[in-house]
Amino acid sequence: MSDGPTFRRYVALGDSFTEGVGDPDPTRPNGLRGWADRVAEVLAGRSPDLGYANLAIRGRLLGTVLDEQLRPALALRPDLVTINAGGNDIMRPGVDLDALAERYDAAVAELSATGARVLVWTGFDLGWAPVFGRLRGRVAVYNELVREIADRHAATVVDFWRLREYRDPRMWDEDRMHMSPAGHQRMAIEVLDTLGVPHDLQALPLPERPVLTPAEERRAAYDWARGFALPWVKRRLTGTSSGDGVLPKRPTPAPIEPAPRGRTGQPVA
Repeated sequence: MSDGPTFRRYVALGDSFTEGVGDPDPTRPNGLRGWADRVAEVLAGRSPDLGYANLAIRGRLLGTVLDEQLRPALALRPDLVTINAGGNDIMRPGVDLDALAERYDAAVAELSATGARVLVWTGFDLGWAPVFGRLRGRVAVYNELVREIADRHAATVVDFWRLREYRDPRMWDEDRMHMSPAGHQRMAIEVLDTLGVPHDLQALPLPERPVLTPAEERRAAYDWARGFALPWVKRRLTGTSSGDGVLPKRPTPAPIEPAPRGRTGQPVA
């Protein structure tokens, strides 16, 4: 086996980012694959007895993630934990970032105290985004709070803020809120590299970018607003969530098959 850490029990906590929304696979629980599954597949290739649980549910606020997922995660006694939450909170007008960080800090402290390797994320730099760019300053403040939490509890930071390739729209799903399969693959690579786990994952090829006329761009923006932005606003106003009725895709640690390999030896996307 190559050098680098190995893990026997991996538990993933979070929201749609970790559940895998944007990376559909009808053969998997909740019909999703996602970066966490992709990471677990590599880890399973190094540790055949790996147990992998994914408790993440789309639409969850940080407080709900912790209320629903922290105690079950601790009970599973993982040696690797990934937790990404807060993105849904940041998009809400009245969010208290300091209060958010206080809860996050306490949770990371509990997870780290078990001796598990804990990974957390900075938020993505939204400065380039036409609609969400106004949240850039809020995300930057949140990121500094996350870095302080990681420093206090010896957690590892996956620095999404600095991954400039995500400024390419092809790294995102058509809803512009969740990563595409290529985005999930790139995130799996970043997680494995941050952990120091050897792997041979490679970036997925991106489709050609169509050149749109100004009228076509306006039409695309209108279709996006009608199809995705307005339903999101409606859920906020009615107190509903995209995750209502959704269950964790992998509530208990279980084996996951290593990624299938093609004739070249490279994992098949």
